[in-house]
Amino acid sequence: MKLIFIGAPGSGKGTQAEIFSKELKIPSISTGNILRSEVKSCSELGNRIKDTINKGILVPDDMIIELVMKRIKEPDCKNGYILDGFPRTIDQGVVLDEKVNIDKVIVFNIKDEDLIQRLGGRRSCQKCNIVYHIKSKPPLLNNECDLCHSKLIIRDDDKIDVIKDRLEIYNKLTVPVIDHYKKIDKTHFINCTDCIEENTESIRRCIYEN
Repeated sequence: MKLIFIGAPGSGKGTQAEIFSKELKIPSISTGNILRSEVKSCSELGNRIKDTINKGILVPDDMIIELVMKRIKEPDCKNGYILDGFPRTIDQGVVLDEKVNIDKVIVFNIKDEDLIQRLGGRRSCQKCNIVYHIKSKPPLLNNECDLCHSKLIIRDDDKIDVIKDRLEIYNKLTVPVIDHYKKIDKTHFINCTDCIEENTESIRRCIYEN
């Protein structure tokens, strides 16, 4: 099954992508993780991406498309995948439509003010790329990754001023992508709550009952 999870930063799509990756036994492909991996490689492309991410600006479409298309050709994607954070623009969506037959599009609805509060509580592991939240998904030990025990950090793109810039970009560039998918009967909308299990059940109904 090939799924797209679309939602603003902090809407919970990453957490749900992890849940359904395990349930459906398909990889969750986060453009954020792909980009951070490239940054860690210290390549020329990685250095350019780092400057862009730290400013809260979207990475150019051609760069993103190239990285995602390369990723979905890997062997673990043969039975499907979940695209978390892609497509973010109409141009990305057009390219994806041309190359891939998506089964379901899940759109995460949430108010901007709720998003800002959520993102303020996010903590990330630089080594594992796992994202925690001090309220909804806390680590077992305070400020320490459950898997590798590295110290958790607040990413630059989770700081309040950058969050507001990211939401402005999302509303300008990605909301039109949602309008595009509204025309397709594969698209389903969920109203996000603070309860992860509640959101999971809403998504599960969209995937299995429609």
